[in-house]
Order: sequence, then C-alpha cells, then structure tokens
Amino acid sequence: MKTIVYKKLVRDKIPEIIEASGKTCSVRTLSPEAYQQAVDAKLDEELAEYHKEQNLEELADLLEVLLAAAAARGCTAEQLERIRAEKAAKRGGFQKRLYLLEVQEP
Repeated sequence: MKTIVYKKLVRDKIPEIIEASGKTCSVRTLSPEAYQQAVDAKLDEELAEYHKEQNLEELADLLEVLLAAAAARGCTAEQLERIRAEKAAKRGGFQKRLYLLEVQEP
C-alpha cells in the first residue's frame, strides 16, 4: 500500500472525495492557533498556484482562502469587504494601472 504524506490544510469535503474514490485518509482538526498558521500557509500555496497557472479557478481558490483567513481572525466577508471599500475610497483601487517609478524627497 502506497502512502502519500500531505500535512496541509484542505477543503472540508476532501476526505469524503478521497474515500469515495476507494482510498482512505487520516485528518485531524486544528486548534484555532494552528488553523491560523495553516490558513496562512495555504494562502502562500494558492498564490504560488495562481502565479503558475494564471487562471480564474486558481484566483477563486485564493479568494476562498482569503475569506477563510479573515474568518479565522473573526472577520466576516461583509466586514472584510467594508474594510476594502473604505481603503479604496481613501487610497483608490488599481483601475488606472499606475506603476510608481520614483519619489523625490526635498
């Protein structure tokens, strides 16, 4: 029997999907602190996958993990959107595609 070790955060239905394919797996439930660390590591993983694949599915995965990271810190999707909108109102978004070259200080 071949065993593949992953040791990473996975979506909630992954164990069911694995077992439905005739395989077995072991999982554990993380403490809130360990979950925050794992979700942060998952952000790095998903961002790397997006950079590699450059597709909307990977971007959607990244968004899912961003929402999980916010929730792990007690923030709802609505609260996160409000924070984003407030920051955009103060500092703008990225629609103008501006690329800062330099700043001269007196």
